[in-house]
Amino acid sequence: MSDRRKTVTIRDVAEYAGVSVPTVSRVINNGPNVRPNMRDKVRAAIEHLGYVPSLAARRMSGNRSYLILAINDRERTLADWRERQGTDWVDQMLLGGILTCSKYGYRMLVELVDTHADHVERELAATVSALQPDGVILTPPHSENPQITQLLARRGIPFARIGSTEEGAGIRLTMGDRQAARDATRRMLELGHRRIGMISGPREYSLSAWRLDGWREAMEEAGLSAEGLCERGDFSYDSGTKAARALLDRNPDLTAIIGSNDQMTLAALEVARDRKLHVPRDLSIISFDNTPIVRFSQPPLSAVDQPIAQTVSVAVEHLIGEGASTQPDEVIDIPAQIVERASTGPAPRSA
Repeated sequence: MSDRRKTVTIRDVAEYAGVSVPTVSRVINNGPNVRPNMRDKVRAAIEHLGYVPSLAARRMSGNRSYLILAINDRERTLADWRERQGTDWVDQMLLGGILTCSKYGYRMLVELVDTHADHVERELAATVSALQPDGVILTPPHSENPQITQLLARRGIPFARIGSTEEGAGIRLTMGDRQAARDATRRMLELGHRRIGMISGPREYSLSAWRLDGWREAMEEAGLSAEGLCERGDFSYDSGTKAARALLDRNPDLTAIIGSNDQMTLAALEVARDRKLHVPRDLSIISFDNTPIVRFSQPPLSAVDQPIAQTVSVAVEHLIGEGASTQPDEVIDIPAQIVERASTGPAPRSA
């Protein structure tokens, strides 16, 4: 005889609460026309019996799929996974998204899409047709791809655009990039640095420009020239190596570098080591992202900790709430924080 527990059904919940099955269904789906005391009785029965609603049944009972779809860049994500570089962007997306979805009885799925592919519209159309998500979260650079945003808008699917401030459909969210770059530069200034270089990200990402602007603004506020102190990379380790070498070749008096992501900044750390520059005695370094790997570099990198999980959680809250009908007029900006470690210190006295 099996000792497995009997699966609790919606009918069991109805009988325990002394209500009809449709009433339980309306409570589960946050439907109207249920008195508060009746809603409380049903929720108490669900809690007591440990009932878990069937996603398939919920989808059949209304016009929702109870799915939130997050779309990330395929090429860059797969490259990071294959090279095992320690980036945790997708992990943080899932942390923020899954927990918030679960609170509302939703599920979150992640799909990888090539934003530059000629067939991106066809690929995305097939994905949303198959899954019929109640909302979509777009991450850079997808969040600024008009093929993607226009397709979702035409289909009436609520969506959130992380890392985008452009006018148009979709909930716009940013992660404090401009202010974080300003704060990182100001921190270097507080430590006495005056020759502060910047390794910027690629132009296709608006956040690259925001970080660059924040650095420049802080330098200008301090009455310092930023001329010749910036090199651009593409977020890869190799591009960071080239950028750091160019910066130090052109500016032998450089005492600080801010990198626009962890991979490029780790490369700058290695370039400093190759040139016998002690970090932070000779050169201070601050990164962006704060992925797990920077805690184990030598020395551990100071970094801007991006609130990815919190930002995705806020996006889910808006998408599940009332969808596009509650789209905020203003950009939602989630502030970032600097985590200071051993890669930053006072400027050399000779500087």
